[in-house]
Amino acid sequence: MANRKAPQDNQIKQVDPTSEAWNKLPWRKLEQHVYRIQKRIYRASQRGNVRTVQKLQKLLMKSEAARLLAVRRVTQENQGKKTAGVDGVKAVIPKRRLVMAQQIHPKHWKHQKPKPVRRIWIPKPGKAEKRPLGIPTMLERAKQTLVKSALEPEWEARFEPNSYGFRPGRSCQDAIEAIYNNIRYKQKFVLDADIKGCFDNINQEALLQKLKTYTAMRQAVKMWLKAGVLEGVDFSPTEMGTPQGGVISPLLANIALHGMEEAIKEGYSLRSHNVEKPILIRYADDFVILHSQKEAIDKAREVTEEWLRGMGLHLSPTKTKVTHTYTPYEGKVGFDFLGFTVRQYPVGKTHRKKSTNGEKLEFIAIIAPSKEAIKRHQAEIGKKIRELRGAPQGKLIKELTLIIRGWSNYYRTAASSEAYAECDHVMYQQLLSWAKYRHSKKGKGWVINKYWPKALTERDWTFQTPDEKTLRRHRETRIIRPYAKVKGQASPYDGNLLYWSQRLRVHPMMRQKLAKLLQKQQGKCRWCELTFRDGDKIEIDHRDNNHANDRPSNLMALHLHCHDERHAKPPEQWKYAASVNNK
Repeated sequence: MANRKAPQDNQIKQVDPTSEAWNKLPWRKLEQHVYRIQKRIYRASQRGNVRTVQKLQKLLMKSEAARLLAVRRVTQENQGKKTAGVDGVKAVIPKRRLVMAQQIHPKHWKHQKPKPVRRIWIPKPGKAEKRPLGIPTMLERAKQTLVKSALEPEWEARFEPNSYGFRPGRSCQDAIEAIYNNIRYKQKFVLDADIKGCFDNINQEALLQKLKTYTAMRQAVKMWLKAGVLEGVDFSPTEMGTPQGGVISPLLANIALHGMEEAIKEGYSLRSHNVEKPILIRYADDFVILHSQKEAIDKAREVTEEWLRGMGLHLSPTKTKVTHTYTPYEGKVGFDFLGFTVRQYPVGKTHRKKSTNGEKLEFIAIIAPSKEAIKRHQAEIGKKIRELRGAPQGKLIKELTLIIRGWSNYYRTAASSEAYAECDHVMYQQLLSWAKYRHSKKGKGWVINKYWPKALTERDWTFQTPDEKTLRRHRETRIIRPYAKVKGQASPYDGNLLYWSQRLRVHPMMRQKLAKLLQKQQGKCRWCELTFRDGDKIEIDHRDNNHANDRPSNLMALHLHCHDERHAKPPEQWKYAASVNNK
């Protein structure tokens, strides 16, 4: 069964290399075919059937459907689709995409040596230092996307439940909620750990052995790891680590760190099954370990350091520290993780909380945006306002709204009301400075009447243009509490599309307008009628092409590629999914 040719392959085997041929491909059937194989890989991996997993992976890699989707992903959907590698290619026309889909067939890989990645340096958020980013060529990105589509379902069935970083269907908010659930009713010691140079120091041989995959797949991954780095005209080999920036690098890093959670639990000597075990919660290379006893934290640290040595990694002695969620320990209470501050606060006698067994608690667990994150955000807004001193008010509103919406949505699952109010207050002062600069000869009252025509107080204000375009404030973001964390080891490859489409609709980073469209469309695209999945690029389309008409009946949610396909056709050929209600 695993070696049977897919009917979709025969339908598109002989295609003319033209733009029309690319647009006429049966994309819906191709996606359904690839997803069916990925579900089979996931289930076979759950059963521990390695032979079936590898047969299905070979079938998927050779499939024309998977190769075409991999090319579409890197040339049309990825955010870095216009970023060139060492070959200078940064845009691929439809005619060339069909040729690329044939070039990435695994049978050609023996004769194609990967080109080195192009290294650039990007600043770390809120820091003066920079981190390296390796950009593969477009062809290598397509190959890596193809390999990832085969490897990811296998490892999604094996990854530990408290691993949240760079995984489909999981987010920072899930990791934060997992921490909240563990400190909600009990005080805990915390090992706030930092792996020193994780991506750059992974032992490549240990990683390849851990993959335990078939020879061709292993050789392909090894060639990417050993491809080297080109910075300007200087070439340097890569003897260790996985280059940040590659499509497959986050998956390889997760594979390298897989097993640490189980090792900590096994390394903690237990006399009884009822004894509390240390809890590790990891987002990529950032993780914390929680336990009510300091001795257990010390033991977990020893086990972690020993386990990491096997992968060529070690903890940073300066950034790794032990704290406590409620009482001061070594001069600090609580900890910062993923931009959030996590700690417990004392409560009065009349406001005491109760645990699940009815016991009164003297504390309450609160997670809020960290002070550093708030300062960085305020500095970013101030920088943008200074950059647009001479720009029209409408452009300033548009640029700031993008920044405010993204930051506010990220923190909407935490106790963020005070942080939002503080950011709005500071932004008001920044905008007032911007307005005074533009009208230095006018009084403050005149300036406020011009730009804040409906302002009542410094807290209740509306920055507005004459045509009533208003600036979004932080306080307009609805806080989501409680937030429903992803279930255990659930994965988008388990076939429960209803569950994942519902989670996508209520995702913290989802815009409210788009969330309403997803609810109305039952989580399906109005063009191809496929269910939206995590990682899909979703856009809002206007039926009458009038972007000023934002009535709900005029809007629909489409995949990015479906949106492109829709506008590539004349209006008389626009056909929408009839089974999706658009009332």
